[in-house]
Amino acid sequence: MSHGDMEKIETARLSAMMGSYPKTAPLKDATLTSPLLRLDFAPIEVAQKGFKDVVRGVKFDVAELAIITFLQAFEAGKPYRLLPFVMNGGFHHKSIVCRSDDSLAPSQLAGKRVAMRAYTQTTPTWVRGILCDDYGVSLPDVRWLNQEGAHVEGYEEPQWVTRIESQLSLEQMLRAGEVDAIIAGGGLSGGPGIRPLIDNPREAALEWHRRTGVVPINHVVTIRAEIAEQRPDLVREVYRLLIDARKASGQMAPGDGPDLQPFGFEPMRASLEMAVRYAHEQKLISRRYALDELYGSVAAALA
Repeated sequence: MSHGDMEKIETARLSAMMGSYPKTAPLKDATLTSPLLRLDFAPIEVAQKGFKDVVRGVKFDVAELAIITFLQAFEAGKPYRLLPFVMNGGFHHKSIVCRSDDSLAPSQLAGKRVAMRAYTQTTPTWVRGILCDDYGVSLPDVRWLNQEGAHVEGYEEPQWVTRIESQLSLEQMLRAGEVDAIIAGGGLSGGPGIRPLIDNPREAALEWHRRTGVVPINHVVTIRAEIAEQRPDLVREVYRLLIDARKASGQMAPGDGPDLQPFGFEPMRASLEMAVRYAHEQKLISRRYALDELYGSVAAALA
């Protein structure tokens, strides 16, 4: 379609919710525009603050979601489909920590108390999967403790998860000896007395990546199923804008390491398949969905 033809088409307006990052700035400040569509962004800087509006209120046409939140929303019948675009990802071998004076090893978690903000968070899902795959941890043998429930309504946690009512932060609970380890993607003080449970986590993560080909996906971009079904041209344009915005930000794949923000069906396949497997094994979803189900009409639109 030529630029002249595109100008003849009425511009569609899609409501959007994404966090503020260098790669979304060109979209939010309208540096990048399209004659086909306009993205009307919610005034949200931190995407997590909009998750409930997406998965409970179905409030936006295009939305950033954590991959586990998306999988649970998909299972709950929420009308969103996956775009093959990772908003952010990162390795999580470093994300489970314990006290420095504790000789605890990853293979010794049976009977131990491991706390996290929410069992349904994406970071703990990756950590638990790695512990089970590589360190022989059995989920029911660990005392998993969480502070809050799921974004998606109606989800019931497995019997091995317990809600905690402590007024302390995760780090404070760990330092006070109330728990043996915590899983946190960030927000720790960096002070002495705490160490990664997995030794040399950076090297361990890179070795794991070389062995599996997987990047732990955190947030993805989703689009309303009805738009994917009825307006494949808008799917293609949203996808193009996301890629062009990432290019404009200068945050393309590094030349000397893995791309932590992959896009495209094949670059994301291994990571998505592992995320689905982990979510199923950890009873976050009831079955292992095929990727074609998660993409729905998006796959045909971008073929």
